[in-house]
Amino acid sequence: MSVDSPPGVDQRPSRTGIRGFIRRRPLISFFVLANLMSWAAWTPYILSATGLGVLDFTFPSALGGTQILGVLPGAYLGPILAAFIVTAVADGREGVRRWIGRMTKWRVSWVWYVATAVGVPAAIIVSGLALSGGEIRLPSAVMLVAYLPGLLIQMVTTGLAEEPGWRDFALPRMQRRFGPLGATLVLGPLWGIWHLPLFLSEWGGWPDVTWMRVGEFVAFACVFSVVVTWVFNRTGQSLPLVMLLHVSVNNFMSIMYADVFPSLATAEQASHVTLLAGTTAALVVLVATRGRLGYRPEPAPEAVHRS
Repeated sequence: MSVDSPPGVDQRPSRTGIRGFIRRRPLISFFVLANLMSWAAWTPYILSATGLGVLDFTFPSALGGTQILGVLPGAYLGPILAAFIVTAVADGREGVRRWIGRMTKWRVSWVWYVATAVGVPAAIIVSGLALSGGEIRLPSAVMLVAYLPGLLIQMVTTGLAEEPGWRDFALPRMQRRFGPLGATLVLGPLWGIWHLPLFLSEWGGWPDVTWMRVGEFVAFACVFSVVVTWVFNRTGQSLPLVMLLHVSVNNFMSIMYADVFPSLATAEQASHVTLLAGTTAALVVLVATRGRLGYRPEPAPEAVHRS
């Protein structure tokens, strides 16, 4: 009963209906909403001429491709919106405040920013060198100039659309329930599966996409999630750092990779490189942290309210 409620009036939130289900099962509600809303928004793009070709129209191009208008709306309607809805229903204003607080936690040591911005390209380059037999080229001046603007665009598109859901909303709840490694082993595949419909579009290289590439993508999501969880925990749950880590992969692969490794420029070869880089980094983190991934148990939000 609320301390402000009249005597005899029960102010406990309803446990029935859709709101009641969301309060009882916030994680399930989040994952269902994130997938349904994104997949529904992506359906026209997938069925268009840039995908399966069922519908006789093509998405207009922006910034060199159709993905901005075809993919981004569904991304924004998925993880970030689902996380906001479920947080607002399940945790109220205080929950939304904590959610936004992690999203705006920029004040982290500069060392983390440098390590993230440099470490991701370094890991990919080392893996590319291993698979190319040492063949590498310097990127062109155009690509070097485009790298930072591309990173900023990725932060407000891919990073902002996805990570407020996967890491800001889901990861803290899952770590309290399953521990850091268990949470990562569950969240990684779910993150990868969310992308699967896009393999039937230009985003995923349709119609030339192979089952091997799809499998490697999901595997990369799993191993890379180990590194993401570690960064999230070690930076005090700083979402901007997690977003930077995530989009550094996307940005390097879309802008620099083909210039640096022309002999490994096919989608399948690029998939091998990222999977090797992600797996190596995950193994290093797992061994260095003994599977704890920098996690320090925190009190559940309910306990904080009662204190």
